[in-house]
Amino acid sequence: MGGNFIGTQTVIHFSLFVVLLLSFFPPITESSNQFCEAGTSYGYPDCGISSSSQWSSPSKILIKGGTVVNAHHQEIADVYVEDGIIVAVKPNLKVGSNVTVLDATGKFVMPGGIDPHAHLAMEFMGSRSIDDFFSGQSAALAGGTTMHIDFVIPTNGSLSAGFEAYVEKAKKSCMDYGFHMAITKWDESVSREMEIMVKEKGINSFKFFLAYKGSFMVNDELLLEGLKKCKSLGALAMVHAENGDAVFEGQKRMIELGITGPEGHALSRPPALEGEATARAIRLAGFVNTPLYVVHVMSIDAMEEIAKARKSGQRVTGEAVVSGLVLDDSRLWDPDFTTAAKFVMSPPIRSLGHGKALQGGLSTGVLQLIGTDHCTFNSTQKALGIDDFRKIPNGVNGIEERMHLVWDTMVESGQIPVTDYVRLTSTECARIFNIYPRKGAILVGSDADIIILNPNSSFEISASTHRSRTDTNVYEGRRGKGRVEVTIAGGRIVWENGRLEVAPGSGKYIEMPPFGYIFDGIDKADAKYLSSLRAPVKRFKATS
Repeated sequence: MGGNFIGTQTVIHFSLFVVLLLSFFPPITESSNQFCEAGTSYGYPDCGISSSSQWSSPSKILIKGGTVVNAHHQEIADVYVEDGIIVAVKPNLKVGSNVTVLDATGKFVMPGGIDPHAHLAMEFMGSRSIDDFFSGQSAALAGGTTMHIDFVIPTNGSLSAGFEAYVEKAKKSCMDYGFHMAITKWDESVSREMEIMVKEKGINSFKFFLAYKGSFMVNDELLLEGLKKCKSLGALAMVHAENGDAVFEGQKRMIELGITGPEGHALSRPPALEGEATARAIRLAGFVNTPLYVVHVMSIDAMEEIAKARKSGQRVTGEAVVSGLVLDDSRLWDPDFTTAAKFVMSPPIRSLGHGKALQGGLSTGVLQLIGTDHCTFNSTQKALGIDDFRKIPNGVNGIEERMHLVWDTMVESGQIPVTDYVRLTSTECARIFNIYPRKGAILVGSDADIIILNPNSSFEISASTHRSRTDTNVYEGRRGKGRVEVTIAGGRIVWENGRLEVAPGSGKYIEMPPFGYIFDGIDKADAKYLSSLRAPVKRFKATS
């Protein structure tokens, strides 16, 4: 039996390897109907695509009779859009001819969602995330998100080379996007390149991984250097907060215990390690006196550290992700590997209770915004870790599902008002990354990135109908209330009546300037600190 088992395993692994190679090279040309071909294979043919040269100019649009919602106010009003810009917001607008009229009576008219955290076409753990800048953004638009911010990974430590690589990846984008930049090593060239990124490339945030030992992880010395540089540039420091050394030890422990399946992933990196790294990053940022942004907060342990810091007056922003809000870790113990592996992400999806606590953190202001950490790998890619959870590419979907799930979980349940929904899914992200009110608002002069949401309409999530290229969905079968019926991006109607009309190359890169509002008062705090030192003390030197 043992010999037959080994032979079977070899055949399985070879087959998976062949399928994996094919999955990396899909037979799709730039001129073909990329999205529709991928979508049709999952039973969703109702979509369209045009080449960039055929893509029509933004049209004149009048949205009538809806409840217009901003983070600070809501009112029944009409919204008039022309040349991709919101021109008027007031009741009973009168406009000329050749205007597309959308009736939003009984519905909410809101800013399109902004996802602060996604990884499209990212090389990671021996794979590349399956959604690129076209398929991922197509999915986002169908779900009511009109902008996302991706993470540029340096190429061999070079920020400039990494930036150029992502510029190339983003050429097929179909909605607006921005970039964060990861920092994975430290020397004078990195320091100089950070200045170039901020002053010339429109990047105002840098991410430091405290996890992934041996690849992305940075030590405290590098983190301190990075925090100081971020402060001097007016750029926001971001951290993936898990103790990478302890996680590495936890992984070894699980393997020694014979726990090689997906459940070992969560067991090797418990909430305490997320809490420790969050606390450490907060204290080091406080030591430097620079703002800190903690990405994908997944546990009560981490959230409590953020709450404590914010209560003391420290500038700490906490980002929730939708998977952490609505899922629990029970499926990691599913006896079917493919089912269990699709839930592997870092930090892990936590046990029952953490998600509800994170929802409470959003409703009370402890956490400030909601992203996705959309980083999708198909079941063949996930199978790279069939014998060792450490080799399962980390990541789940969410860029298409976020707006619906947050509405159903937070608004439909009565935990937050609709104005807070706008703040958490759009406005606060625009404010933090210094692109408000161009983005994140339904105001005169703002970009016409708008959604119409019907609170009485329902949705159901399935891999058979989603727009992502992955063959699984961690929210499979979930139903809820509140559906985005229309998405307008850049003044164009791109999603209506279940039909998507998008063009590769129509998205724009949005530069994000430094010294956002979150830096206000930092200089005064520095001055207060210096005056409190009562040093250096003048002393007389002893004479011989």
